Amino acid sequence: MVIEIITIGDELLIGQIVNSNAAYLGKQLTALGLEVKWTTTVGDDAANLKQAIANAMHRADMVIMTGGLGPTHDDITKNVAAEFFDSKLVYKPEILDRLKQAFAARGIKMAAINEVQAQVPEKARIIDNPVGTAPGLIFERDGKLCFILPGVPFEMKAMCEATVFPMLKGKGQTILQKTVRTTGIPESSLFERLGDIKQLEELAKVAFLPKSTGVDIRLTVHGMDAAECESRLARALQIVRVRAGEFIYAYDDGDLEEVVAQLFFETKKTVAVAESCTGGLLAHKLTNISGSSAYFERGVVAYSNRAKVDILGVPAELIEKFGAVSAECAVAMAEGVREISGADFGVSTTGIAGPTGGTPEKPVGLVYIGFAKAGESYSKRMLFINDRITNKERTVQAALNLLRMEVAKI
Repeated sequence: MVIEIITIGDELLIGQIVNSNAAYLGKQLTALGLEVKWTTTVGDDAANLKQAIANAMHRADMVIMTGGLGPTHDDITKNVAAEFFDSKLVYKPEILDRLKQAFAARGIKMAAINEVQAQVPEKARIIDNPVGTAPGLIFERDGKLCFILPGVPFEMKAMCEATVFPMLKGKGQTILQKTVRTTGIPESSLFERLGDIKQLEELAKVAFLPKSTGVDIRLTVHGMDAAECESRLARALQIVRVRAGEFIYAYDDGDLEEVVAQLFFETKKTVAVAESCTGGLLAHKLTNISGSSAYFERGVVAYSNRAKVDILGVPAELIEKFGAVSAECAVAMAEGVREISGADFGVSTTGIAGPTGGTPEKPVGLVYIGFAKAGESYSKRMLFINDRITNKERTVQAALNLLRMEVAKI
């Protein structure tokens, strides 16, 4: 069954709010085995909305719309839908009673304008709104259903979970997805590592999803036979693991700091960090996990050269000779924080986050990550881009990945 989602509101078109309704519906409908082929966003314009409904009802088996069911002048969805489906509006006293009760329960006097919400298209079935005032609507034409829901996310979700999704359960095919999360390798290089992509796509649809901190690979399998779909997905996943395993850190919604934390919990090792260019972001990520006090000993933000010398014991002459942004300084910082903390591992970050401060010899985006453990210290040189926040995020991701690989050796 093919579905189109229509989200309504000028605020979506101008970027005033993020279209979270479309994301939520897409994810939940896919989990039900329903294929979302189109997502259309249309503003508060009657002609454009009517055309969007016509397009969707023509090309999709089912349509789900959100937005424009409120009581104000710009809430046009109900009237446009009534016109499209040739249905006059009728007054429903039971809806008005529910509205009055809902406002009374909150200790608020209902405004007269809310009475318009008791007028609904005669041909529509009503969807109860358990957490808000605007009822939802269901139209049917030529065997196709059109659901119309409020745009307020928590109202839309409550109505979907209570009414819409139960109606759709069992109508879809099997759709299985697995997201493989990688870091430390560019999208093009990852693509080359996977080899003959046609061979892989005989088993699953493959999508590359690059972001600033890594590349996700989404594998999707469709079919009517659940067991056969599971087999195809397993075989596709095995191919990806064999060809790109060293860069894979998690699956689906797993974050790198969660993986690192689990390794620390298992090995009972500890870490301390010394940060310059990342300004505490690495410590923030490492302590996002409940129970992180078991492995995180301390974090030092040694931003100035003086702090590097006074707190971490980095020799002043070393900074004078090589500079604060250097392999030598990164190693000295990692060794210093490990020594003063007594942790098993020391990790450091130093670099030029930008957008200012770069030179031809040391451009913006140049970063060194230092690492120290008993008997071994080294640094990694990275060169990122001319964006401060992205550089901080990428540096932290690289430092976490370095930790992942080191702790996994134990």
